[in-house]
Formats: sequence, C-alpha cells, structure tokens
Amino acid sequence: MQGNRSYTGWIVLGVIAIGIFYVGATYNALVRLDQAVDAQWGQVQNVYQRRADLVPNLVATVKGAANFEKSTYLAVTQARAAVAQIPPATVQSATSDPQAFARDAQAQDQLGAALSHLLVTVENYPDLKATQNFLTLQSQLEGTENRIAVERMHYNEAAQAFNTKRDTAPTVFIAGLFGSKFNEKPYFQAQAGAQSAPTVNFTP
Repeated sequence: MQGNRSYTGWIVLGVIAIGIFYVGATYNALVRLDQAVDAQWGQVQNVYQRRADLVPNLVATVKGAANFEKSTYLAVTQARAAVAQIPPATVQSATSDPQAFARDAQAQDQLGAALSHLLVTVENYPDLKATQNFLTLQSQLEGTENRIAVERMHYNEAAQAFNTKRDTAPTVFIAGLFGSKFNEKPYFQAQAGAQSAPTVNFTP
C-alpha cells in the first residue's frame, strides 16, 4: 500500500514537472516570436525615418520652382509634422496596441499619399522635374517607398507567425496566463496607393 502511494506521488510529480516544462517552453517560443515582431517593427520605423529625412530637401527643391502649388508642398510638410508628433511611447507599444498601431499607420499613409501627390504635381513643371537635384531626390524617395512596402510585408509575416502560434491550442491558454504580454499583433492593411511606390513619368 505504501509502495502504491509512493508510486502515485512520483507520477503526480512527473506530470507537474512535464507541465512546468511545457509552459516554460511555450513561453520561450512566444518570447522569441514576439521579439521577431518587434525587430521587424524597428525595420519599418527605420525606413519611415529615411523617408521623413528626404522630405525637407524635397520640399525645399519644389519651393524653388516658379509658381509651384504651395498647397501641395504644405500638405507634405504638415503630414510629416503629424508623423513627428506621435509620441515615441505610442510607436514603441504599437505592436501590442491596435489603436496605437492604427494611429501610426494612418499618419504614415497620409505622408505617403501627400508625397505621391507632390510627385504627380511636378509633372506640370518640366523645368523642375528635369533638374538633377529633383531627379536624385525622386529616385531616393521611390526606392524608400519600395522598401517601406517590403518591410511592411515582412512585418505582417512576423506578426502572422506570432499570432498563429499564440492562437493555437493549448498555447492560447498559456498565453492568457500572462495577461497582455502576448496580445495578438495587428497587421498592416492594404491602402489605396500606400503599398506601392509613386509612379511618375519623366518622359518629356
């Protein structure tokens, strides 16, 4: 009888140990996937910053053109300012906060749309669009817009990998033990003109 109790006790301890090991392994897997999402979010922010850094020179260049539409470059300047006004804490928490994510994405999409409109408007100013300075800036901006689309895609892939792991049973129950630490990751949604580089025809 005593031997049976001892045997049962070892079984219980073994089950508990296996449970603890599984929870720990699942936690570590979620942490790795979570960090991968954050790392890719950092890449998205890096290319956003590169685009923002191009704006002042681009605006200065078009302002120098005779009779260039003031409202067009003002829209770009205002959109860039709106992006800069987003608190760093909001940007940092965006991968776990859908509202913060949406705010950042909306501001960035508005900047992209304003820049696209500016580049289309330049078509009406052949002297401006033929200058080397503008052509260089346009090329850099186009490359940056392409990179933004690529990094957003990679972010969505990392978010999908995390969400798939998180929402699969029994991981979903384990994730729930840690409160908001392992919230689902939001995705970039397709926006008209936001996921492709501005297309401008420079043929005279």
